[in-house]
Amino acid sequence: KADASLQVTTNQETGEALGYDVLSLDHGDDAKVQDEHFDVCISKGAKFMIVDNAGADASIAAVQKAKDAGIPVYLIDREINATGIASAQLVANNYQGAVLGGEEFVMAMGESGDFIELIGKETDTNAGIRSKGYNDVIADYPDMVKVAAQSANWSQSEAFDVMEKLIQAHPNVKGVIAGNDTMALGASAALKAAGMNDVIVAGFDGSREVMDAIVAGDINHTVLQPIANFSEMAVRMAHEEVTSGNAPAVEKQSIDCLLVNAGNVSKLSLIHI
Repeated sequence: KADASLQVTTNQETGEALGYDVLSLDHGDDAKVQDEHFDVCISKGAKFMIVDNAGADASIAAVQKAKDAGIPVYLIDREINATGIASAQLVANNYQGAVLGGEEFVMAMGESGDFIELIGKETDTNAGIRSKGYNDVIADYPDMVKVAAQSANWSQSEAFDVMEKLIQAHPNVKGVIAGNDTMALGASAALKAAGMNDVIVAGFDGSREVMDAIVAGDINHTVLQPIANFSEMAVRMAHEEVTSGNAPAVEKQSIDCLLVNAGNVSKLSLIHI
């Protein structure tokens, strides 16, 4: 994910400041690899785990395994379809963010025109929530016509390939709204390769790469998730649980997102420095 390095950096800096030795592992969105990482952490006697999980359903057993071993798990960015297992689940308000992004997309499109939606990984809860937020907004504008909707699995390369095919079928497309920034970057690259430089592209995540693309005029807007805030909050909550035995009173906590466009990108990009 585009924001993974920021999560790791924040987790590591906060954890080390609190006196912990920090082990960072990358599951690459593979639930099997994630399960192996959980085994490693359990074998090392981890005090706690901060996890951006590999699937809302596929991660439940791994989190339960850590809980059974007495290791608190704090989930950030993505939730799981279970409660009472993780100590806390800290996620962006994806629906609120998607509504912001959808409204900006409609305005940029002038409330009309053909558009394509690129959807995230179908097993990820966030993909469906973001898509619903977009479409709940766009449904109020009858002149906005969705000519195609396809998953690109959060992948930049897959989004490029998908867009290459879709723009051949829909050469008059006016806009592309993507479920995350990496897919937006892939779509933008495919459009530029086809000489379609005026197509409006929207993302979601607030990655450094897309903020730079907004400045360059290649992407219209994105929605910023305060990932660094999640990460620091999770480590500090976990430290509190380890030292006092008190888990957070509320397991699922939602944090609002911010719209990023050409008007405020220079200010909001400072969040990523």
